[in-house]
Amino acid sequence: MSKNTSNAFPWLGLLALAMAGFIAVMTETVPAGLLPKIAEGLHISDSLAGQLVTLYGIGSLIAAIPVTLATQNWRRRPLLLLTILVFLIFNTLTALSTIYVLTLVSRFFAGVAAGVVWSTIAGYAMRMVDTQFKGRAIAVALAGTPIALSLGVPAGTFLGAFLGWRLVFGIISILSLVLMGWILWKVPDFPGQISEKRHSIGKLFGVPGVLPILFVVLTWMLAHNILYAYITPFLAHISLQNYVELVLFVFGITALLGIWIVGLLINRWLRLMVLISLMIFAIASLLLAISSANITIVFLSMGLWGLSFGGAGTLIQTALAQAAGEEAVDLAISMSATFWNLAIAGGGLIGGVLLDTLGVQSIPWTLLILVVMALMIAWRAKKYSFVKHVETD
Repeated sequence: MSKNTSNAFPWLGLLALAMAGFIAVMTETVPAGLLPKIAEGLHISDSLAGQLVTLYGIGSLIAAIPVTLATQNWRRRPLLLLTILVFLIFNTLTALSTIYVLTLVSRFFAGVAAGVVWSTIAGYAMRMVDTQFKGRAIAVALAGTPIALSLGVPAGTFLGAFLGWRLVFGIISILSLVLMGWILWKVPDFPGQISEKRHSIGKLFGVPGVLPILFVVLTWMLAHNILYAYITPFLAHISLQNYVELVLFVFGITALLGIWIVGLLINRWLRLMVLISLMIFAIASLLLAISSANITIVFLSMGLWGLSFGGAGTLIQTALAQAAGEEAVDLAISMSATFWNLAIAGGGLIGGVLLDTLGVQSIPWTLLILVVMALMIAWRAKKYSFVKHVETD
């Protein structure tokens, strides 16, 4: 089936892709809010329960590129359906398992599915629309992430606290089953890539514009994840530990606003939106560094942080798809997913080192350094990496 050539924007099909991202993020992050209950249910320590998050991340990290390479010639809809089926199977196993090792295995394979989702949905969205709508299509397809972070995860944590953590995973499994029907109903199928046009990692690294974008992914997301992972000790340092939920709610709502703004403007001002987003994050970091004792400044900074992050995935993946070309978009975005997961792991590691050595007050200064590095690379990489618009293939 060819891409949509009518004037109608394929909202329902793109929202199905967004739901796939929502399920991936929910599956990843819900355990973090329910660790004590999971530990109690599996009769393990909190630290061992925390490895459910780790195994999911490892699955995503190591699967994105090799699985994308192995499935380049698969038809797109069967691949997406198989991925959602993996979520269904292994979230159900997580909900039912009373054996810790089996639960870890389930989390690993759910992470593998997430790696495929992040490698697939942006390229899929681009193929569903005409050229002038590609940026907006990616924005819609990636909207599941901020929605899950701002609304889904708190709701899952709330339900888990009252109804049990197993039921939350069961609900995610039910959503997966519904999504499979939704995909069959509204998501068109596309062929994979023929052998002659398949790309390799080495070839893609040589494409002008790809490496600067990946460097921006790493530095931008490293800064984001340092703050996100250690927001609780940071707020406790400034005596705002009772405001963690409210701060994350502000972050989530402004992230939704950010993705809406980017979706409206990306087709005409991709480069400008990247630079503005990084500048906003830099301002937020600077405000936290010099005025964190002021509660108004803290909430303003958190709002700016969310605003800058909301459209980040859309901007980065659109720029990467543009630089790599449509034939290599899935592989390019699988590389982005790998760098993104490296940033998640690195954020936890670097943030922990900062806490143990320089103290929590060093976090905003570190964010500022990383974001300025990303801004400088994005500013200089204007010929191939972050060009003015996305109206060309």
